[in-house]
Amino acid sequence: MKIVADNTVPYLKGILEPIANVSYLNSCEFTPGNIKDADALIVRSIDKCTRELLEGSQVRLITTATIGYDHIDTRYCEEAGITWKNAPGCNAASVGQYVLSSLVAVALRKGETLRGKTIGIVGVGHVGSIVERLCEAMGMRILRNDPPRAERENSDGFVSLDTIAREADIITLHVPLTKEGRFATRHLANDTFFNQLERKPWFINSCRGAVHDTQALLQAKRNGKVSELIIDCWENEPDIDRELLAEATIATPHIAGFSADGKANGTRMCLEHIQHHFGLKIEKIQEVIPPAPDNEWIDLDRYPSHRIEQAILSTFNPVVIDRALRNFPERFEWFRAHYDHPREFKAYRTIHMRQEERGQLYQIGFQW
Repeated sequence: MKIVADNTVPYLKGILEPIANVSYLNSCEFTPGNIKDADALIVRSIDKCTRELLEGSQVRLITTATIGYDHIDTRYCEEAGITWKNAPGCNAASVGQYVLSSLVAVALRKGETLRGKTIGIVGVGHVGSIVERLCEAMGMRILRNDPPRAERENSDGFVSLDTIAREADIITLHVPLTKEGRFATRHLANDTFFNQLERKPWFINSCRGAVHDTQALLQAKRNGKVSELIIDCWENEPDIDRELLAEATIATPHIAGFSADGKANGTRMCLEHIQHHFGLKIEKIQEVIPPAPDNEWIDLDRYPSHRIEQAILSTFNPVVIDRALRNFPERFEWFRAHYDHPREFKAYRTIHMRQEERGQLYQIGFQW
């Protein structure tokens, strides 16, 4: 059996070798000639699985270690009898950690508290549900927008985008990028949406760049309709808009889902798809685990104030990667490929907690 894998998929090398001939390629090496004899591909979002790549190959399975799958020509795959699988939810907790840490960083910088603020969550699937739990832990009011779920569930627990535009202090996007159909999300955040905003909200995109219209977002920021920008996903990556970079409060190179835990989850799910599809047993799959953090103990007594906020930032602080991207925006993909993947909240233990802090820390995900 022959498998071709992106060489930046973590924790993979040595796992499949007992049962397969594995070739590790960088994204520019994914060519028709290099993959034509492969039975399966293990890819990331930068590996474009198009008709041009796949036609005439013997590929029968494409697994992507990502939630998104817009880099796979699913229509062609269905025509050609190629099964494709993504990794839904693999990095949901990681994106939640990114959103919460970024909100905390902005709030502390502004001398404000998140408690009592209203956050509008657009898309309440794997990621949005975790963001909801984390924001509830911080005492925030939640507005949920998810038209497909609202229709399926016939539920009154969701609100319209108009309501979010009218009432939210913070708006965060967690939808897939879709270009067709009743619930298409491309340029969901457009001129019409931004012109409806009433509370000068903070705006976060950590899902897909094209869910917002860059020019409309720039105009909204410049005319004061949006007060703070947290941008992890950009249109036309890696050639990101330098004007939007300059306007952003926090700017990162599409790494919100790049925790070590999320990466391990994505790799493990790819392996599980291979097992199922080919009827194999991958004995070493249990070895796909992230390394322990350098220091798993967080001593809350180190912090004279904002103890929980500081604990959150000690697991991931967006300032470091933000500064790097601003200095060298042309290295967008390099930063992604060489990112120092953080561990999630669950990898850390807090000590010297006060009684009133225990429930909040537990809801966020910390151990003790």
